[in-house]
Amino acid sequence: MAASNGRSKRQRGEIETLPSGSLRVKVYAGVDPISGKRHYLTETIPAGRTAAKEAEKARTRLLAQVDERRNPRTRATLDQLLDRWLEVADIEATTRMGYVNKLNKHVRPVLGKLPVGRLDAETLESFYASLRRCRDWCGGKAYVKHRMEGEHTCTPKCRQHVCKPLSASSVRQIHWILSGALSRGVRWRWIAVNPAGQAEPPAPPHPDPQPPNPADAARIINEAWRDPDWGALVWLAMTTGARRGELCALRWHHLGLAAGVLTLRRSAYLDENGELREKDTKTHQQRRVALDPETIEVMRELHSRYLDRLAQLDADADPADYVFSPEPDNSRGYRPDTITQRYGRLATRLGIDSHIHALRHYSATELINAGVDVRTVAGRLGHGGGGTTTLRVYAAWLAESDQRAAGTLAARMPIRPLTPPRRAVPSSPYQTIATKLRQQIATGLLRPGDQLPATAELARTHGVSEAGSQYYVRFGLRVNTPGWSSVRTWWLTMRFSFARVPSTCFGRGSTPSARQMPLARIPVGAVLRMCRICW
Repeated sequence: MAASNGRSKRQRGEIETLPSGSLRVKVYAGVDPISGKRHYLTETIPAGRTAAKEAEKARTRLLAQVDERRNPRTRATLDQLLDRWLEVADIEATTRMGYVNKLNKHVRPVLGKLPVGRLDAETLESFYASLRRCRDWCGGKAYVKHRMEGEHTCTPKCRQHVCKPLSASSVRQIHWILSGALSRGVRWRWIAVNPAGQAEPPAPPHPDPQPPNPADAARIINEAWRDPDWGALVWLAMTTGARRGELCALRWHHLGLAAGVLTLRRSAYLDENGELREKDTKTHQQRRVALDPETIEVMRELHSRYLDRLAQLDADADPADYVFSPEPDNSRGYRPDTITQRYGRLATRLGIDSHIHALRHYSATELINAGVDVRTVAGRLGHGGGGTTTLRVYAAWLAESDQRAAGTLAARMPIRPLTPPRRAVPSSPYQTIATKLRQQIATGLLRPGDQLPATAELARTHGVSEAGSQYYVRFGLRVNTPGWSSVRTWWLTMRFSFARVPSTCFGRGSTPSARQMPLARIPVGAVLRMCRICW
């Protein structure tokens, strides 16, 4: 295209012919902020009669993406994006370690080398589905899982691989990790759209807390009390519902035995180097939990044993010492994993399927079953959202508590009055008319072949309108006469008008002319053989 000054304007983008005959469209898209090299958008068009036309369309589309800043600015891989995101993400240390572990184990080996611009919803959903089939991404191939890499002599620990699916909750966590990293990539213009926003993760699993029942809880306490200090930790976990990290970080100045209050301020964790550290609680808020008299006595005895040990060591008590410690002077707290493993061994000895977090469930469910309101339970457990988590996790126990509440209310209700018995004497016109007709049929005044009384006659006899007599007979006549085998107890919905009566309503001996007769003129024997479905 010629410019106004006579010079030809350079065309943006280029179309190259490949040795195979295909066309490759190439458009400059700036400098890659990661590598510092020139970045191009490319697309290959298969050879064919319309290849040139399709290549020109592709060039126009890629140029529009560059002009509208909808193109990825880099050829960086997903690994590079994740590394950059972890550098700037402001997240808790324990959360970061969890993210890094999941990414290194499940994401990077499979998707790490993929250019982030080529990641789409289909790829992510296929990745999630494969994790739900096997967490080791085996692809359905059989192989031996060795206990160590390199040449070695196989032992029974080198066993055949068995596929174990990754749980739906873990796959959802991976999805949200990727979504956060890719959202930051959109903000940095590394990519145009977030593919995780278009991908669908597995459905959230239904909460299924499995606390020990009261009988198992008693066995756990009795077994743990072989070591009184360990028994005190298990007891406090049951009564307060504290998390294991909060118990590990508990110090003596957090215990107000005189006031009967426990203050939970900190939580212990292990950093990436395996060192014991402390941080804020999970909700970043301290909470005060009231202690019952029995728990206060348990903690007093624990403190007395602590002072006795210090006296033997000729050491002074320090309010900053840990409440639960593997050291004689309580100078170092427990590692959270140590508590988990020790409790697991205890439950295994007793034959109980339980873990340390189940004691937290036990505290919550027992409080709910006792009728404590959800807000109070949520406050003791440290649940955020004003009890939303408590309602979601412990909904089954709330239903049981609601049933007991209904039973309690029913016990306080006044005595329900008895239903008054039916009156033996007819009290309404339709009952009077029906009673008279039944008596006439029962006493033989009305026999098969006789005509039922006309509506005008019933109206005059009982002092009602002619329309009313039709209504009363329609809802009131009940035939229940013994002796006739073909007679059942029916409600006759008689309209006393001309109507077609299906022939199936009559027994043998009925005539076709009866189908056109007014109901008031049908013989009694025919009426008795009518079926109520037709009316």
